[in-house]
Amino acid sequence: MNVKNVEKLEKSMVALTIEASAEEFEAALNKAYLKERGRIMIPGFRKGKAPRKMIEAMYGAEVFYEGAINEAYPDLFAQAVEQEKLDTVAYPEVELLDVSKEGFSFKATVAVRPEVKLGKYKALTAPKETVKVTEKDIDGELRPYIQRATRMVDVDRKAKKGDTVNIDYEGFLGDKPFAGGKDEGHDLELGSGMFIPGFEDQLVGAKAGTDKDVVVTFPEDYGAKELAGKEATFKVKVNAVKEKVEPKLDDEFAKDVSEFETLSELRKDLGDKLKERREAQATREFEEALMEQVTENMTVEIPDAMIEEQARRMLEDYSQRITSQGISFEQYLAMTGMTVDMLKAQAHEGAIRVVKRELAMDAIVAAEKIEATEEDLNAEYTRLGEQYQMPASEIAKIIPAEDLKMDIVRRKAAEVVYTSGKAGKAAAKKASKTEESPDGEEKPAKKTAKKKPEEKSEEKTEKKPAAKKPAKKTKTEE
Repeated sequence: MNVKNVEKLEKSMVALTIEASAEEFEAALNKAYLKERGRIMIPGFRKGKAPRKMIEAMYGAEVFYEGAINEAYPDLFAQAVEQEKLDTVAYPEVELLDVSKEGFSFKATVAVRPEVKLGKYKALTAPKETVKVTEKDIDGELRPYIQRATRMVDVDRKAKKGDTVNIDYEGFLGDKPFAGGKDEGHDLELGSGMFIPGFEDQLVGAKAGTDKDVVVTFPEDYGAKELAGKEATFKVKVNAVKEKVEPKLDDEFAKDVSEFETLSELRKDLGDKLKERREAQATREFEEALMEQVTENMTVEIPDAMIEEQARRMLEDYSQRITSQGISFEQYLAMTGMTVDMLKAQAHEGAIRVVKRELAMDAIVAAEKIEATEEDLNAEYTRLGEQYQMPASEIAKIIPAEDLKMDIVRRKAAEVVYTSGKAGKAAAKKASKTEESPDGEEKPAKKTAKKKPEEKSEEKTEKKPAAKKPAKKTKTEE
């Protein structure tokens, strides 16, 4: 192998012109022959048994060239990268330049880790919200417990909004019933909007035992085309009217719905947990704002291929998580109306942030001379072992030490930024896009968007012991 030329290009790209010797090409040709001979038929020979020279004589000397080049160039490229001490960050683009019996040459253009010039990264100031929890907030946290303890009680009065009516019904277009328009013993909360507009309103005022004709018009955009825009009559029998009876909020209620003996203890616990969640969120936002400043302050030219490779990894991880939920990625795309290209486009912006952050952390690691000690490594293996209920020794077989060390030093670099950062006054907070639930999970707001590949920053992400990490490939990405 001979590296004939090394050309440094813009945005941290390097073009290597690599030559394979006649000996290297011959070895690759023989490998290609052994791999491909089973599919070649030569008269007078059993399939797969024809000598290489016979095949070349019949089909031409070039018959194994493509296979030999594909066999040889990844190793030749890897040798060239090692010889030139390049830190590649993506797959190369390969262009064949010349091929003959004497060997072949190719040009490999590859992205290398860009040089980062750090700006200010310590003693930065970012807004941090001062967390408060009011009695009204605690009332909101208590609502799910109240709802779970609420009973439905039959009442002998006219139904009003908020009541639940148990009904039998059958729908007619003219005098003919239509498919899917009949049910018995159906519980319907009046005012819930679960039925088509106008249906629930006409049952307000009905009592148990009432028979009523409910006349409604299906919306023009109704899913069943045979019903869309048409007037229908539903013959409804009201079997029962039920109202919600909420529990009395006292110590007995607290005992029934929690492990606490008094209502005040339950409220205090809910308040403490809400404050803890809000403080964690405020800290995350503060740290995120600091990190944003770090990446804005640094100077770097990031190669496009590095962004694309990160987006590809994010999409691959997203696909694996979808598949782990029991549906194929193809089914997911069909269900959501998304395409791979649309998901790649969504991942692109997140990939830029991840790459910038990783480059910044690596630069801080170098500037601060941060290291991961054996003690750090062993502690991390132990922690992961406890998390995944596996022996630390098994985790060590799955996650290479070098990968874990990289995570450790990047986390230490992030701590340099966070611990030196100063909290400033937070701006007035806009309406949140998410709501918190009592168990600490976020609930989506009413408007929902399609899911997209998740953005993960390395120093924030746990290494999950799913499988051994494969060695870095050096072939072109299809």
